[in-house]
Amino acid sequence: MTNSVDARWLASAAALAERARPLSRPNPAVGAILVRDGIVVGRGWTQPGGRPHAEAMALQRAGQQARGSTLYITLEPCAHRSDRGPACAELVARAQPARVVIGCSDPDERTAGKGIAQLRSTGIQVALLEDERSRLSLLGHIRQRVDNRPEVTLKLAMSLDGCIATASGESKWITGEPARAHAHRERARADAILVGGETLRTDNPSLDVRIAGLEERSPQRLALTRHAVPQGWSSIASPAGIYGLEGIAHLFIEGGALTASAFLRAGLVDRLLVYRAPILIGGGKPAVGDVGSLHLADAFTAGWRLVDRRQLGRDSLEVYYPARIERK
Repeated sequence: MTNSVDARWLASAAALAERARPLSRPNPAVGAILVRDGIVVGRGWTQPGGRPHAEAMALQRAGQQARGSTLYITLEPCAHRSDRGPACAELVARAQPARVVIGCSDPDERTAGKGIAQLRSTGIQVALLEDERSRLSLLGHIRQRVDNRPEVTLKLAMSLDGCIATASGESKWITGEPARAHAHRERARADAILVGGETLRTDNPSLDVRIAGLEERSPQRLALTRHAVPQGWSSIASPAGIYGLEGIAHLFIEGGALTASAFLRAGLVDRLLVYRAPILIGGGKPAVGDVGSLHLADAFTAGWRLVDRRQLGRDSLEVYYPARIERK
């Protein structure tokens, strides 16, 4: 039986998982918390390079207190052994918590239900919530396993009237320092960052992470182009080129308008970040080109759900996920 307490602890586990992203690659970023009598006795997240896994880290910290506790974990424990250690389902079974609450089942065919079955076979109570926050924190892993592509985040930095530059092309800087710093933190959470070929040729962007202490997390650089790219860059010819990108679970797209519209038109954007500056440009370059919505009904069908809004200095940030919106 699950309840609001379970949901809160899973939310905490998902927050822990953020510490692992993107350093845990090639393994997914997972969070785990062991709770006994309302007190946390162990916690963990996937370590750099993928090991130890979150469960192993939490169990090690809990020691003997793990027995009889409740384990909250964002992803089903792996059921396959590797040359790097035993399966997490095996480790959890040995520790004998009374109960395991799992946020999301694992689509990896090596585990996919086997981890849960192994735990239940030892008498441990297992609850699978298919919790939205856990699923969203693992969307890169899910996309890789189910759709053979990374999770895609599209960033748009624009004026109130939807422009990313003046008519002459001037764009530095529409948003202020707090918004740009936030965007750099988002870069640090990605495995790769992509811009259009025109943006590459015109701006020659560095696309690095310019935050003290996070410089080494600058993502791999990609361009949407059929032309040759400079050394240190890779290219894809179309949005479909992200199927099977090796080792990339989280892709961050920064522009420009044609690139944004190409991915939106292809239905490949999983998360939308809209940074708005409190200015009006008028007659400038739009943030997004044609996305194929010939009628309002098309736009509503391909609608977006607002999940977060915050102030960043003078600017605002809105975070959206895709959602089918029914007109009343």
